[in-house]
Amino acid sequence: MTGGKTAYMDKMLETLAPRIIELGAARDAQPHGNWRYAMDADRVFWLLLDRPGKSVNVVDREVLEELNSVIDRIEQERPTAVVLRSAKPAGFAAGADINQFVGASTQDIRSMLGQGHIVLDRLAALSMPTIAVIHGHCLGAGLEIALACRYRLAVHGASLGFPEVMLGLHPGLGGTFRSLEVADPVEAMTMMLTGKPVDARRARSIGLADAALEERHVANAVAAIRSGEMRKGDAGLRRRAFSLRPARSLLAKQMRRKAAETAPKAHYPAPYKLIDIWEANGGSADAMRKAELDSFAELIETPTAQNLVRVFFLREKMRGLRSGKSAIAHVHVIGAGAMGGDIAAWAARQGFTVTLQDIDLKPIGRAIKAGAGMMAATLKNDLKTRDALDRLIPDPDGIGVAHADLVIEAAPERIEVKRAIYQTVEPRLKDGALLATNTSALPLEQLSDGLADPSRFVGLHFFNPVSRMQLVEIVSHPDAGDETLRRATAFAVELSRLPAPVRSAPGFLVNRALTPYMAEALLMVGEGVPKERIDARAEAFGMPMGPVELADRVGLDIALEVSASLREGLDGDFPETPAWLVQMVREGRLGAKTNGGLYEYEGGKPKKIHVDAIPDGAKDDADLEDRLILPMLNAVVAALREGVVSDPDLADGAMVFGTGFAPFRGGPMHYARDRGVDAIVRRMEELAEKHGPRFRPDAGWQALT
Repeated sequence: MTGGKTAYMDKMLETLAPRIIELGAARDAQPHGNWRYAMDADRVFWLLLDRPGKSVNVVDREVLEELNSVIDRIEQERPTAVVLRSAKPAGFAAGADINQFVGASTQDIRSMLGQGHIVLDRLAALSMPTIAVIHGHCLGAGLEIALACRYRLAVHGASLGFPEVMLGLHPGLGGTFRSLEVADPVEAMTMMLTGKPVDARRARSIGLADAALEERHVANAVAAIRSGEMRKGDAGLRRRAFSLRPARSLLAKQMRRKAAETAPKAHYPAPYKLIDIWEANGGSADAMRKAELDSFAELIETPTAQNLVRVFFLREKMRGLRSGKSAIAHVHVIGAGAMGGDIAAWAARQGFTVTLQDIDLKPIGRAIKAGAGMMAATLKNDLKTRDALDRLIPDPDGIGVAHADLVIEAAPERIEVKRAIYQTVEPRLKDGALLATNTSALPLEQLSDGLADPSRFVGLHFFNPVSRMQLVEIVSHPDAGDETLRRATAFAVELSRLPAPVRSAPGFLVNRALTPYMAEALLMVGEGVPKERIDARAEAFGMPMGPVELADRVGLDIALEVSASLREGLDGDFPETPAWLVQMVREGRLGAKTNGGLYEYEGGKPKKIHVDAIPDGAKDDADLEDRLILPMLNAVVAALREGVVSDPDLADGAMVFGTGFAPFRGGPMHYARDRGVDAIVRRMEELAEKHGPRFRPDAGWQALT
C-alpha cells in the first residue's frame, strides 16, 4: 500500500470512526480480499471496498461473492448500522469490470447478474440501517451497490452515474428499478439513457442521495441515521404517478423521440430497450428485475455492445501507452488563435501552469474569455474555475518560454512562420524543456530543419474543439528522441487525452483519412447531389457529422490548405479541388466562422432542409455511402502499410476518438474485417472503374486478408 493511500485511509477512518476497534483490521487485514471491515464502540459496522493492487475499485463476481460472505457476518453480528464506502482516494467504484463480459456467453452473463441480484437483495433486506458514503466516482455497478443501501450520503465532489449506455447496455444489477424507487423517475431515466453523471447536490435534489455534505460531517450524519434523527423522505408525487402505465407510456414516447436525435435505434438499441422495459414493467420492481436481466443478456450479444466494448478497450490501450510521468508542470503556448487558445485553456483546466503568447493582445483576451466559459461549463464549480483561470497567464512578451517545461507552437500553417518562431524560442529553452508543434499536416522533418537540437522537437496535434476531442497525435520524426516521445505521450494522458503515436507523413493519420472523405463529398456537391442528402447518408452510417458540414466547421480555407498539402505530399491519385470551391474561399465564404460557406449559418447552426423535403428528382447516387467511407478506409490502410501508425487497433482508436468514426462499428479496420476485406477490395475496384483511379485499392489491403 502506498504512503499516500495509507494516509488517506488513516484520515478517512479517523474522521468517520474515531472509536473503531480493530482499526488495523480495517486497513491491513484482508478477511475477504476486496473488503475490509471493523466494528466501532457504538456497534456500527464499517465496511470498506478496497481492491488490492488497483487505484480504483471495479465490481466483478469476486467482489459480489465476498460481499455475500460479509453479509453473513453482519447478520450474525447484528450491528446497529452498516456503513459501506470505498478506501480508494479516487472514489467509491468506477463500475463493473468489463473484462468479465469478454468471451462470456449470454447464459454466463445472465447467471452472473442473477447471482449479483441475490447479493444486493440481501444487502437491501438487512434489518439495520445501511448507509453508502459516496465520494469521487460512483458509477454503474458501484452506484447499484449504493442503491441497495437504505441511505446514500454524497460527499461534495462526488459524481454519480450510469454510463452503461456508452457500452450499448443499461444497468444490470438492479439499477433500472432501484434508481426509480428512490429518485425522480424522469431524472433517473435521463441518467440511464444519456450516461451523464450528476454531482452530489444534484443527486440530493433528485432523490438519488439523501444528503450532500462535506467529508467532516459524515460521522455526524451516520450518527443521526443510527439514532433515527435523519429519516427517509416521501416517495414523491411523480414517483407515484409513474407507477401507472398510462403516465409511463406518455413519457416513453417523448423519450424515444429524444433518443432518436442522437442514437438511431438501428445502431444503438440499448436506450430503446430500457424505455420498453420501463414502460411495460415500471410499476413492479419484481417485473423490472426479470426484464432487466433478460434485456441486458440480449444486449451484451449485439454487435453494437460488442463493438462499444471493443472501443472501451481501445481507449484503455491508448491510455496504457503512457510510461512514467512527463515531468511537465509549466506549459508555454505560442499562438492564441482558436487552437492555441483552446490548448492553453485545457492545460490550465487540467492543473498545469500555462503562459499564453501572441503578437497581439486581442486574441489572448478572446482566448481567456473562451477558456473561462469552457472551464465554467466543464468544472461546474466556481472555486475550481477561478483556480484554473489563475493558472492561465497572458504573456505577450513570451517571458514564460525560459521557464516552461514544454513550449507548444500553434502558429499559422506556414513553414517559414513556424521556423522563425523556433529560431527565436530554441535558444531560450531551459535544459530538458521540450519544443512541440500543433501542425496538422506539415512534415516535421522540414519544420525541424535548422534546430540545434531536433531530438527534443515533437508534434502534438490536438483536434478541435480541444475540450471535447479526446485524441492527440504524438508525431515523431527521424531525429526525435525516445525520451521526448515518452514525455509527450505521458503529457497527453496527464491532459486526460488519448495519445496516438504516428510518424511524420502528409496529414499524419487522421487528416490523411478524413480529407478524402470531405473531398469526395465536395465532388458530389459539384455533381449536383444535394448537400443535405450527402450529410444525412454519412450520419446514417454513423458519423457524428456529415462531411459537407464538417468542411464548413473546419473552415473551407483550412480544408483547401490541407488538401493541397496532401496532394503535394502523397504519391498516387487525389481528387482535384473544385474550381467553384476555390472561388468561394476567394470571396471570403469560409464556412461556419464567416456564417456562410457550403451552408448558411444562424446562431452557429447550419440552415438545412430536412432530407425528406429534398425535391423529387434531385440527384442521388447509389454509390454515395461507399464513395464517402471507402476512401477513408483506403487511406488508413495506406498509413498502416507505410508505418505511419503501428497497428490496426491504434488506427481504429485514433479514428474513433479523432473523427468520431461510428463507434458502434468498432473502428474502420474492424468494420472492414466485419464487412470482408475481399468484398471491400472488389467494391473499390468497381468504384475505380466507374468514378476514377482515386478509388484504386491500396496495396496494403493484401496484408489484411
